[in-house]
This record gives sequence, C-alpha cells and structure tokens, in this order.
Amino acid sequence: MWNNFAEYILSQCEKNPTRICEIGVGKFTQVFDFLSEQENVEIFKTDISPKDSSVIKDDVTNPNLKLYEDLDIIYSIRPPSELQPYIVDLALKTGAKLIIKPLFNEDINTKRVQLKLKNYKKASFYILGE
Repeated sequence: MWNNFAEYILSQCEKNPTRICEIGVGKFTQVFDFLSEQENVEIFKTDISPKDSSVIKDDVTNPNLKLYEDLDIIYSIRPPSELQPYIVDLALKTGAKLIIKPLFNEDINTKRVQLKLKNYKKASFYILGE
C-alpha cells in the first residue's frame, strides 16, 4: 500500500524538478525515502518537533511561508485531525497539490474545503488540486 501511495505522488510530478514537502513527519519514512531517490524530485520534510536534523522545524498552524515558496505538492501521512485544516490552508496559500493519508478509517477534517477520496491501486487517500 505504501509503495502505491508513493507511486501516486510520483505520478503527480509534472515539473522537473518537482518540489515536494511532507508535513508532520513521524517515524515512518518509507514514502519520503522513495521520493527522495527520484531524479525529478526536490523534497523536504517539516515538523513542529523535529526528530533529527533532516527535518525542518515549522509549525503548520503558523507556517513560515518562505519555506513553501514554489512548492508543487504537499503530502501528510496520518496528520492529527486538528492540524488538517491548517495543512489545507497551506496548500491553498501556496497553490500546491495536496495529498493527505489519514488513519485507516478516520474522517478528514478540512472545515470549508472538500477533499476528494482517491483510490490508487491498494492505497486510499484524499486529494485537493487535481
């Protein structure tokens, strides 16, 4: 399933390089690792409490918009529902495509914006901007 999720994100890369950000990085790095190995991808990850120096400290509730300039895709894996509206707002402000993979059967919390449920092979997630 995670390979399918990463493959879908890669399929959305229309520019070379495509600038991607993972927001709210946890311990799971399989998707980030796959995308960072691709030639046409420029990727970084952010979190309010970085676990190591590879993660940029940023608070999505009050983001440093300079970090996200010229961003093409934002994705987040299992973001807490209270942060989801802020992630949507960031995507709207930057014009980036948004892909959110919530917990297995969790409803998405985006307030005023409706995201579209997308099934891609064995992966299910929500998208904005397609």
